[in-house]
Amino acid sequence: MTEITHRFVQAGGIRMHIAEAGSGPLVVLLHGFPETWYSWRHQLLALAAAGYHAVAPDQRGYGRTDQPDAVEDYTILHTVGDVIHLIDVLGEEHAVLAGHDWGGVVTWHTALMRPDVVRGVASLSTPFQPHTDGPHLAALRAAAGEDYANYYSAYFQRPGVADHQLGQDPRATVRRALYGASAEGYPWSPIIPAGGHVLDIWPEPSKLPHWLTEEDIDTVAADFARTGFTPALNWFRNFDRNWALTHPWHNAVIQQPALYITGDRDLSGTLPGAADLIAGRAAAVPHAREAIVLPGCGHWIQQERPEDVNEALIAFLRSLPQG
Repeated sequence: MTEITHRFVQAGGIRMHIAEAGSGPLVVLLHGFPETWYSWRHQLLALAAAGYHAVAPDQRGYGRTDQPDAVEDYTILHTVGDVIHLIDVLGEEHAVLAGHDWGGVVTWHTALMRPDVVRGVASLSTPFQPHTDGPHLAALRAAAGEDYANYYSAYFQRPGVADHQLGQDPRATVRRALYGASAEGYPWSPIIPAGGHVLDIWPEPSKLPHWLTEEDIDTVAADFARTGFTPALNWFRNFDRNWALTHPWHNAVIQQPALYITGDRDLSGTLPGAADLIAGRAAAVPHAREAIVLPGCGHWIQQERPEDVNEALIAFLRSLPQG
């Protein structure tokens, strides 16, 4: 019987923990915030059974992977570089990438920057957002207006504030985040109440949804209890630095076959670029397959609807040219 195994690899400048299962063509699964490799637990075994080598790393700053100290060590160039080094150290020349949330950002940009390595991409929740004419935080300030300072991704820019609040009780943070952004917690507001706590944006569940167990929460919270939340928040603190670093890819497009999956109760489906992918008219992703919108599904797609995601990923993988 196939099992998920664990090991450490040296991916460029960091020691990376990976979970893996199966053998065959390589599929790299990239998690988001606040998650770890564990968010792909259902897909690892399903992909292995379908004849693929499925690998889910703890990304830079998460879980048992190294956590560099400097904010500027978490740019998109670092995170894309980690994936390229991982593919190389696994002895492969090519891979298909699937990412969720921030993992989707890395997936799209790895495909953009290294089309010679990436054969296809699947993104859950996160649409491809082409390089814009101005930096992210300025655009967010213009859109959010007087709510800007308490919009959660702007709030995360304050050194030490959200770090402390999220780290006070990692188990409560994981529980409320996973419930709050799920279908059961929908809708939620990304605006933290004035004078409030960052966790105020996610309600405390009266009971856990069927797809989430106390053991699941314990597993993820144990990693954050060890690492704290600063490394994960440093990804957000590179928004404008990432914009500056990706100028060379202004107006570039994703050339690979691509699949977009979202839930109809996922706020990420309202991000710029999502509507075009859903409608099948994304000029920046000309080879996108028909998008999948899962009814009654929130943000944690591969955990809330594992069977649907497994079926979609395997069908997408089997549709790709071999090699």
